[in-house]
Amino acid sequence: MRSLIPLILLAFPFAEIFLLVKLAYLYGWWLFFYLVVVGYLGLQLVKGEKLLMSAKVMQSLGAGGNPIKTIMGSARNMVAGVLLIIPGVLSDVIAVVLLLIPIQQEHMASSDTQYEPPKRQTPPNQGGYRQASNDDVIEGEYTHIKEEQDTK
Repeated sequence: MRSLIPLILLAFPFAEIFLLVKLAYLYGWWLFFYLVVVGYLGLQLVKGEKLLMSAKVMQSLGAGGNPIKTIMGSARNMVAGVLLIIPGVLSDVIAVVLLLIPIQQEHMASSDTQYEPPKRQTPPNQGGYRQASNDDVIEGEYTHIKEEQDTK
């Protein structure tokens, strides 16, 4: 089992090259055009996901949801984008499968419930934060300092 994973990783580029040569013989320049277009689409997918990832996480947290599902979805889209950038038909097929299959795993099922952040405990001898009863009132302390006038 240990030697199977490195063997698969080493065989993958050879399978990609073999398939590219066979398809180039059959389709010619159309394959080159396909690789350029798919590479561009993968680049746009990575750029768009990079810009939207933090906003999606903040939206999920703001709604009280669990951000893990959002992060996993964004990571899956980023990996699919990188696979689309890599020239090859096998990597493109894997990327399309990643994009089409939704994430609905057993351990992710609890992510639809409300997310509760851990409760913070206030240290002893310190008062906790309390909400103001009226938002227009600012509570605080002040001291009046008399200014001494310089008489000369």
